[in-house]
Amino acid sequence: MKFIKNFNNNAALVSDESGIEWVVIGNGIGFGKKPNDPIDEAKITRRFVAVKKNIKMIDSVSNIDERTLSLATDVIELASNKLQVKFSDYQYLVLADHIDFMLKRADEGLDLGQATVRWEMNKLFPKEYSTAKAALKVIEKKTSLAFSNSEEIYLTYHFINAASNQTKIQDTIKITKLIQGVINIIEYQYGLQLDTESFNFNRFMTHLRSFMVRHLYDTGADSAGSELDESLLELMRVKYQKAYKTALKIGAYLSKQAGWDLQPDDEVYLTLHIWRVTHRQRDDKVQKK
Repeated sequence: MKFIKNFNNNAALVSDESGIEWVVIGNGIGFGKKPNDPIDEAKITRRFVAVKKNIKMIDSVSNIDERTLSLATDVIELASNKLQVKFSDYQYLVLADHIDFMLKRADEGLDLGQATVRWEMNKLFPKEYSTAKAALKVIEKKTSLAFSNSEEIYLTYHFINAASNQTKIQDTIKITKLIQGVINIIEYQYGLQLDTESFNFNRFMTHLRSFMVRHLYDTGADSAGSELDESLLELMRVKYQKAYKTALKIGAYLSKQAGWDLQPDDEVYLTLHIWRVTHRQRDDKVQKK
């Protein structure tokens, strides 16, 4: 690989023998290099195809040092193993930028204070939140810095985000708030607290996330379900009356908060998930008595 230009001492733009340009990251990878100088490939710890999005992100994180890049790699390895997710190149750079900001906040003793949100994240995304706590311990051990508990929330957002290459961090935050609102409606309507560790709850979370991502990014979402057999929806209305009425309340909430309208198939699947996550939980309680 031949050197083209530096982003900083630890990140450079290079080209391979086929003429393909790459962004490479490694300790001192571009130090003292001139155009067309060979790159020591043994120093490369991460490489990205030099697409516009990655180049733009590298420019914005040009001051990130090797310690931060190493921490980002460690955190991604931990999360990938625990959550079975794959981070895109762009998500790696965003996480590295976030960790760099974390270190600065820790040095300055800043606490962004999100105790309420922390409880919600633990309830809605227990696996991702647990992984975030483990990742924070890794960072604390390697930096000898003390971080506020609020940092767990932001790492959790990154891990949720990694599960869907489409979503951006700000959209993940929006989705999380909307999901909490949906859960609040169900718990209020049924007068119970949902079991966040149950299989049905986790399946419901997966459905909600997929539904919300579709409405955020799918331009054809408004036409979804237009061919649904009306008799199926009528069956839902009759057989699962309370769940269906709850689904309509959720639809009104999503329309007000996000401008989304439930389509017939949305109403069917939402009704079924509400019935499962509440009915089976009540059955479990009865059996335990």
